[in-house]
Amino acid sequence: MAPFPIALSRRGARLSPWLVILAVLLCLFLWKIARGQATAPPARTEDRRNAGQLKSEQVVENLVRMNLQRAQALQAYESTRIYRLEYKGFPGGRSAEMVVNMKYRAPGAKEFEIVSQSGSKILIDRVFKKLLEGETDANDGENLKRIAVNQENYEFALLAYESGPRGGLYVLSVTPRTKNKYLFQGKIWVDDEQFAIVRMEGGPAKNPSFWIKGTQIETRYINVNDFWLPAHNHSFTSVRLGGHADLSIEYKGYRITGANPFKNVNSAAASVK
Repeated sequence: MAPFPIALSRRGARLSPWLVILAVLLCLFLWKIARGQATAPPARTEDRRNAGQLKSEQVVENLVRMNLQRAQALQAYESTRIYRLEYKGFPGGRSAEMVVNMKYRAPGAKEFEIVSQSGSKILIDRVFKKLLEGETDANDGENLKRIAVNQENYEFALLAYESGPRGGLYVLSVTPRTKNKYLFQGKIWVDDEQFAIVRMEGGPAKNPSFWIKGTQIETRYINVNDFWLPAHNHSFTSVRLGGHADLSIEYKGYRITGANPFKNVNSAAASVK
């Protein structure tokens, strides 16, 4: 999800409502993954003999199972975020930046403290702050169920098995079963030992506006004290009237302040025949 352009009038600047909608989409995409991302203990050496041999169904089953355990294990953490947005196009360019401290407490409470902000006030008020509000709204249990990365909401297909910095990665295509604007379509990269999503690329399953020509999103995750959490998100939107909007979120300074132990996936790789 990415921002939509700003429209200006003689009476002052006003923001296209689609920019707010797309901002909420982004926080939902991030929240549905980050809420459950944690690592499992490394697989034993003997279990690596079948690395890369799992089928799509096995990868997804392990991913869903581990996501549930991760959601239950992650109790509290803190971090700092840097939001940056730049729009170029008609009728003119605008940019803004905001630094935010965040505290998370299970099962879904988040506290945000704005440390600094600069640039376009309308972008700060109508995009960055809407992102924070949307992330809070996304905590609803039924909403999380509808957007979860699982077999009920998506169809998966195994595309490749690649080498990664920590080991092997299963690459799967992700196709939503319904054209819901809160779902996404694209690809995910799943760690073959920890069954966590380490990278995702794609766009909204449903275009929320005729005026949006195309939207691309990329999110990468990092291991922080045995938990996978977002490291960087970048979204890019092209619009039919010309111009583009570029939104990025950098996550840093993670501190896990509360976590429960959880079981490793049951060595699915070792059972492949």
